[in-house]
Amino acid sequence: MRKNKDGRLHGAVYPSFFKNALKVISLILIFFIFVLPIFRLILMSFTGDDGITLAFYSEVLFSERTWNVLVNTTIIVILSTLISSVLGVTFSWLIAYTDIRWKNLFQLLILLPFIIPSYIISLAWVDFFGGQGTIVNMFEQIGMEISGWNLYSMSGIIVVMGISHAPLVYLFTVNVLRRIPREMELAARASGAGRLASFRKILLPMALPGIASGTFIAFLGSLDNFGIPAFLGIPGNITVLSTYIYQQVIGFGTSSFNNAAVLSVILGVMAVVGLLIQWLFLRKSKRIQTTKLDMEPRYHLGKKKLPVEILLIVFFLFISIFPLLSMIASSFLNAVGLSYSPENLTLDNFEFVLTSSSSYAAIMNSIKFAGVTALLGILFGTIIAYIRVRKGTRTIRFVETAVTIPYALPGTVLALAMIFTWINPIPGVDWNPGIYGSAMIMYIAYFTRFLLLQVRGSITAFQQVDIEIEEAAQVNGARPVAKWRKILMPLILPGVLSGTVLVFLTALTELTVSALLYSSTSQTIGVSILSFQQSGYSLLANAFSTLIIVAIIGVYFLLFVIQYIIRKKVASDAHKNK
Repeated sequence: MRKNKDGRLHGAVYPSFFKNALKVISLILIFFIFVLPIFRLILMSFTGDDGITLAFYSEVLFSERTWNVLVNTTIIVILSTLISSVLGVTFSWLIAYTDIRWKNLFQLLILLPFIIPSYIISLAWVDFFGGQGTIVNMFEQIGMEISGWNLYSMSGIIVVMGISHAPLVYLFTVNVLRRIPREMELAARASGAGRLASFRKILLPMALPGIASGTFIAFLGSLDNFGIPAFLGIPGNITVLSTYIYQQVIGFGTSSFNNAAVLSVILGVMAVVGLLIQWLFLRKSKRIQTTKLDMEPRYHLGKKKLPVEILLIVFFLFISIFPLLSMIASSFLNAVGLSYSPENLTLDNFEFVLTSSSSYAAIMNSIKFAGVTALLGILFGTIIAYIRVRKGTRTIRFVETAVTIPYALPGTVLALAMIFTWINPIPGVDWNPGIYGSAMIMYIAYFTRFLLLQVRGSITAFQQVDIEIEEAAQVNGARPVAKWRKILMPLILPGVLSGTVLVFLTALTELTVSALLYSSTSQTIGVSILSFQQSGYSLLANAFSTLIIVAIIGVYFLLFVIQYIIRKKVASDAHKNK
């Protein structure tokens, strides 16, 4: 190192020092916010009044109730994941390879269960297919009596959960199918292989990475899902691990937190087992030889096209559109089961939701939590994504892994980890900041849970911007602020905003984490809807859910308009520069 005449280090060293100091501080914060809660959760499962013990594992694992819950969880997760995989792969094949019409509309209908919160889907299905639902009333109008479908059952949970997670498999599979070179399948067909043989030997092995990834995400989603088992399972006395952990925590027994920690570890182990199964599948998969998306149809259905299109339309009408419309319509009724005659219609349910102090507070809390989470996400998530794409150092890979862990874990596990982290004093300083029980723990949990969504969205946006554009700006003397303001931001903003909207809407309608962390002053929309439903006020729950659907549609429409304006301006500026 060079020194000045007065013996001090040369000034050029100081930027390096501050850069390293900032890196160390950032890593410490990442550890405390994202990693430490998981360690504390695991430690809590082994810690009793007398120190380290296995007593809680013994208590939980030797309980008959635990094994009943594990059996329920295993059956529901496996069967719902199977439904998700079959539907997701079928939709992907139809959209990617066939010449059916209205693909954009079908894709929107495929993604609808992903856009709408799963607990709202549950309410909609009960209102449409249930014992006092629309279908039963329609048959009664024509003089026929049917019992309806008891959705508060294993079959109800499995089907609703399977349909809710099918879009995840579709999203991971459809572009993988489009990247498979059609020449390979044509070569197999020319060699005498039939369609089934070419699908089994060519398409399936090469599509396996996407199918396995989507299936694993659907598997995790089923393990993580709290809304559907809470809305359909608790009334039917069917308990899975996520709702069992919830019941343990709110039970406030002498060892309830420790038992909940043990159950959370078991839930985490099941997620890891799913990851290992995915890895085994991926080991046998073939690598795709091209990254180019082939958007042209490969199969012309001919006379089968219209029947397939009609079948798809009927399917989506009955699994998505009709149930949601039924729920929306029922929210205008005076009481459950009444006909839709003018004297039975009212706006009282909406008036109560919008004017009730508790509902209004829940709406404002959710907007604040979601808004702050989205703002922090767009700031920190975009920075992490930029460094990840442009630098790719070991440090940033550690940060990315740390950010991924809270999202990969089931929500009940993360919520419990947050409780154990902030209910006790901070290690080493013996100081309790009073975060547990306050709104601050909700902000921390939401930020921890959903930051990855922004990071992924921003990474995709940066990957679409050629690094040569940045290099050209630097060569021409553009300062960093000018480079970001005039070049990078207009190019990445549409993609970054997509991630931000996803973070905002996911946080706005969140239930799993909130159900364990909320207090009397931090109740959220999801918790309020659950409270209405469990208290027997189903029409109020429907009205609240209807408002959420309208808000989701409004936000996505606004996003579409903003993205269109930005892309149009960027194209106009590029044309002027030519």
